[in-house]
Amino acid sequence: MAGTDGAAPGTAVERHESAPLPSGVAVISDDRVENPGFPPYRPRVSDTDPVKERQNERRVFWLFLASMIGSVFAVVAYIVFPIHEGDLGSVRLNNLFLGLGFALGLLGIGFGAVHWSKSLMDGHDMVELRHDTRGKPETIARASEIFTLGNKESGFTRRKLIRNGLLGALVLAPLSAVVIFRDFAPADDPATLLKHTMWEKGTRLARDPNGVPIKASDVTIGSVFHVIPENLNDSEHPLEEKAKAAVLLMRLNPEDLHISEGREDWSFRGIVAYSKICTHVGCPVALYEQQTHHLLCPCHQSQFDITREAAVIFGPAKRPLPQLPITVDEEGYLVAQSDFHEPVGPSFWERSL
Repeated sequence: MAGTDGAAPGTAVERHESAPLPSGVAVISDDRVENPGFPPYRPRVSDTDPVKERQNERRVFWLFLASMIGSVFAVVAYIVFPIHEGDLGSVRLNNLFLGLGFALGLLGIGFGAVHWSKSLMDGHDMVELRHDTRGKPETIARASEIFTLGNKESGFTRRKLIRNGLLGALVLAPLSAVVIFRDFAPADDPATLLKHTMWEKGTRLARDPNGVPIKASDVTIGSVFHVIPENLNDSEHPLEEKAKAAVLLMRLNPEDLHISEGREDWSFRGIVAYSKICTHVGCPVALYEQQTHHLLCPCHQSQFDITREAAVIFGPAKRPLPQLPITVDEEGYLVAQSDFHEPVGPSFWERSL
């Protein structure tokens, strides 16, 4: 059955005010508006006035120069306004000036790039049709042509003032971050820092945490003590220094110990002392198996054999626990003969382990 005015259902007809709307027929309004497409390109002031073009070029350079100043200012502020422990005022000043320097360094590059694009780069309208990229020689040649055209339109190689300003800003922008991140690292390399602890010749071994000195007669076969240097003062010794000096003290039958040459006097009547810090990643080795004389690290299950100078027998650790040479003083108290003879703690790439 045909629709009104002879139009079949599903067809489009023009709508007239006096004609009724047919059923099932699309409507094309007689007051419809066609897509105007892209408006005509209007030249900018910089396109027609060489003086304005040079002014905009200088503005872009000044923005890049501001970025360079901000980056340098952040580095200087980080040095001039250091953070002092317990001083909130120093923290506020440091954060304030660092933030200003970072903001100026990054915003200068951003605003400069935007102003360069809007006022100086070629501004014609372009429609690029999508097509398959097959990697043919023609495609590569066309990509090279587009790159060359983009370079020409942006004026990157031609506008030396802007180019040099941008390069300077980009080079200096990461400088402040590099300086700050480098300062996170210790002044010395980790191997040097972990080579020396609080143990000195004559320092008594004391129980952790009460600090009571330990006599050799207090250590029975099969027992284990968590040990720290005697007379630790919280106000004088940082926590990390105490952690490096943590030691485990055990007593075995002297005939069970396999002692290498040069370590004959590092123990006293079967009493031995080893660093408590695992040589894998620095976890506390605190589990002692009395029957097997094995020390176990609970983090990654590295095991050390105390009868063989804490040699690694299982797990990811690559070297034995450092041994603390000990003896007794005139009063029978256990004392250190010296500091450890090797760095304590985890192995680092500097040691090739």
